Amino acid sequence: MGASRPVVMAALPTEPIGSLPRSAELIEARKAFLMGQLGKSELDAICEEAVRDTILRFEATGSPVVCDGEQGKFHNFASYTIDGSENTCPDGFILKFVAGHERLFPLLTGGPFRYTNHADRYLQLAQQYTRLPVKQAVIAPSFQSLFYP
Repeated sequence: MGASRPVVMAALPTEPIGSLPRSAELIEARKAFLMGQLGKSELDAICEEAVRDTILRFEATGSPVVCDGEQGKFHNFASYTIDGSENTCPDGFILKFVAGHERLFPLLTGGPFRYTNHADRYLQLAQQYTRLPVKQAVIAPSFQSLFYP
């Protein structure tokens, strides 16, 4: 057997996008908000801190691009645009994924269908905490039209 050769690692280009796990504090704050025990401004402050922390952690990895980890998109990745809308109710439908997880989609109770949240809101917040390029996950209207025709 010959001597082992050193392993040479090549740089692996990466660009993060999508959801990252939320902190226990943010999860508990969202629960308290939904139960009426925490105000919107307090929840927003905790969410903003989670975004700041996520971005700082991404920067620490040396990543050339960062994302907010979708820390503020509480409901789910596909219906954040109508989260909090007055013409929805939580008694919607469940989308089951092959990987075993599920997402609840709120039910529209009347028209018109309008976004209450836009992705640029999340992007602007993230950009306050970095000078690096920021990727922002945006749900395609064509995907939402499958559920909200």
